[in-house]
Amino acid sequence: MRWIYLCVGWVAVSFSAIGAFLPIVPTVPFLLIALWAFGRSSERLHQKLLSHPVFGPDIRRWEERGAIRRSAKIFAVVAMTASIGIALALGVAHKAVVFQAAILAAVSVYIISRPES
Repeated sequence: MRWIYLCVGWVAVSFSAIGAFLPIVPTVPFLLIALWAFGRSSERLHQKLLSHPVFGPDIRRWEERGAIRRSAKIFAVVAMTASIGIALALGVAHKAVVFQAAILAAVSVYIISRPES
């Protein structure tokens, strides 16, 4: 089982690395998945994520209090709104945009409802 968790962790870290450069792909949620997987497979990698100079503080806030920085909340909601605007500008089918908007609205409500750090 340890190897499965290690693989899940490394895949999640890989997706988060992609997300660091592509604005539509999230970074921290994949790091949270990696943290969970490494917590079950490698204490060294788990601690390495928690002590990362850039992402570590956000991950620790989430792990300890379920908190999200205000600036991260604003960025997330603006990015989700922009993605709906881009879909409309590209002429994506109306039903698909409505579906996208409904999902992103629910995600936005969840993000906004989290405590701030």
